[in-house]
Amino acid sequence: MSEQSGLLIREATPGDIGLILTLIKELAEYEKLTHTLFATQESMNEALFGERPVAEALVAYYDDEPAGYAIYFHSMSTFLGRAGLYLEDIYVRPHLRGKGIGKTLFSIVANIAVERKCGRMEWQVLRWNQPAIDFYEAHGAEPLDGWLTMRLTGESLSKLAKNS
Repeated sequence: MSEQSGLLIREATPGDIGLILTLIKELAEYEKLTHTLFATQESMNEALFGERPVAEALVAYYDDEPAGYAIYFHSMSTFLGRAGLYLEDIYVRPHLRGKGIGKTLFSIVANIAVERKCGRMEWQVLRWNQPAIDFYEAHGAEPLDGWLTMRLTGESLSKLAKNS
C-alpha cells in the first residue's frame, strides 16, 4: 500500500491480529484506559475478518519493526447523503514517533475516504492529548463545537434493548 525509506504500511491480514491487539493494549495504556479494554484475538478477528467485518485495519512497520496501526470503518451522514469514514484508532509506538509514520497512516486513511467518495472523515481525541490535537490541526482538522459524545454500554445497553 505504501513503502518509503524504511516505512511499510499495508492492509492488515488475519495473521496480524496478535500484533494489532498488542498495539491496542499499548494505546490503552497511553490513554490510561486499560480498565475499558476487553478486546480479544477472537473478537478482533471477528470484527476485522469475520463473516460480516465491521472495520478495516492498516499495519505499519518501520525498518521491519512493528510501528503502529489504524482502524477505520464507514459511517453515514444523512445531511450529506453519503458515507463517511470514521477513524477509530491511529497509533504509533512512542519510540518511533516523529518519523512520518502517523502522518502516512493518516494520509492513507484520508485517501481511502476520498477514493470511496466519503463526504467526511471523523474521529475522537482525548481533550488532554495535546500532541494529537496539534497533529490533527496541523493537517487541517477542526474540533466540532456543540457536539457531545454519548455512549450506552453494558447493563444500560442491555436494559434499553429489552424495551424494544
